[in-house]
Amino acid sequence: MLSSVAAAVIPCLGRLTVTSDDGGAPAPGSIIVANHTSLADPGVVLAALLRLDVEPVVLATAGLWRVPVLGRLLERGGHVPVHRATQRAADALGTAAAAIGAGRHVLIYGEGRLPLRTDAAEAPPENFRSGIARLAHASGAPVVPLGQAGARRVTSGSGAKQIAGFLTAPARRPRLHVHLGSPVHLPPGVEAATVAAREAVTTAWRTAARHLGEPAAALAAR
Repeated sequence: MLSSVAAAVIPCLGRLTVTSDDGGAPAPGSIIVANHTSLADPGVVLAALLRLDVEPVVLATAGLWRVPVLGRLLERGGHVPVHRATQRAADALGTAAAAIGAGRHVLIYGEGRLPLRTDAAEAPPENFRSGIARLAHASGAPVVPLGQAGARRVTSGSGAKQIAGFLTAPARRPRLHVHLGSPVHLPPGVEAATVAAREAVTTAWRTAARHLGEPAAALAAR
């Protein structure tokens, strides 16, 4: 349901294109790891994945379940709330591992938060949290890196700018691009695996940014 809503809304906000190193959808039971830059990018990512017939289980901060309408969509879709900094935080990984075992795709954001920047430009992913590594090690699932670019052109910055961005996006219709890299198996060790996951997502993000002609992609490659 949430993916269908995203697929209906995102084309009104921007022009979305999707590419994949493997030319198709990730294998069932994969962990899809995306970079997080904007309040708009979860919708962008879900809309892009639905074009590949993928409707993932999403790990997201538990506070979103308290948002009217969105909370009901998350609950109905079987998505997984993450109660950060509590004893319940580990429960999310167990629920996600069970979904992977059942053949579902699981979508997780490596950074776990939005960047603090107020500009609308692209930048490489920030440091990742360790949950990806722990989920990959517990489940044995491959990690599919997903890079998205352009969502900050829909909305970013201060609260006023966020609202203005959403309201003007249908007229501006900025370009959005999502790129899926080839699956990787993370190395042993949480720290090494976390670094490897970030590097893979950075490579996928760089490809997405290049599709939009973003100068940050060239700078990140140096």
